Amino acid sequence: MKNSWITFPRPNPRAKVRLFCFPYSGASASMYYSWTDVLPVSIEVCPVQFPGHGNRVSETPYTDLPGLIDALEEAILPSLDKPFSFFGHSMGALVSFELTRRLLRRHNLSPVYLFVSGHNAPQIPDPTEPIHALPEADFLDNLRMLNGTPEEVLQDPELRNLLIPVLRADFSVCETYNYTDEILLDCPICACGGLQDKYVDREGLKAWSVHTTNTFTMRLLPGDHFYLNYDRMYLLQAIAQEINRVVDLRT
Repeated sequence: MKNSWITFPRPNPRAKVRLFCFPYSGASASMYYSWTDVLPVSIEVCPVQFPGHGNRVSETPYTDLPGLIDALEEAILPSLDKPFSFFGHSMGALVSFELTRRLLRRHNLSPVYLFVSGHNAPQIPDPTEPIHALPEADFLDNLRMLNGTPEEVLQDPELRNLLIPVLRADFSVCETYNYTDEILLDCPICACGGLQDKYVDREGLKAWSVHTTNTFTMRLLPGDHFYLNYDRMYLLQAIAQEINRVVDLRT
């Protein structure tokens, strides 16, 4: 039976590691499809598609993180039959972190590497005011300030009507999140961010280090909060290097 959560843009059963990629708010799995052109063939890129996004646009998106993690746990388990790694950006960083904790706690499973990008460590309270329930005009103003949604999309009534409910749901997932202490992870963590990111700073990235008993690495790359959309080469080189440190990727 086809798994609607996990996409395989270039299936590669001979790969040594599966890299599951979690999108940011409003984005779909397709944002990661081009990564297959750059990463070594020993890494199989497996973007995750949330309900309400991409080819699942007719489904109701989740509005809370616990419910999303419950569903993801069940959906991803069949694909964890070989070494795997997680990458998540912004909302995706939060999702990949909580899913990693869930898999360790309930199944004694850990990724060979956890990459968290564009998000301060989860124990740091979000200094910004919640926006998911704002009136539409105010919500759109905040989206423009975030600079992650093309203006032509916000100006198009049909596209806007499709996107706004999904974005509200995704922001609700993040803005209603409550961090709780748990057992530390045993996998290495790499925290990545844009040098010009106005929402995530060096200290916020460095604070991810407290969540693992393994090694911690921080990578600061050129660009703002959406740095990975503009120059992916540095990021993908870093991902391949870090995974190669723990898994021999030579074919």
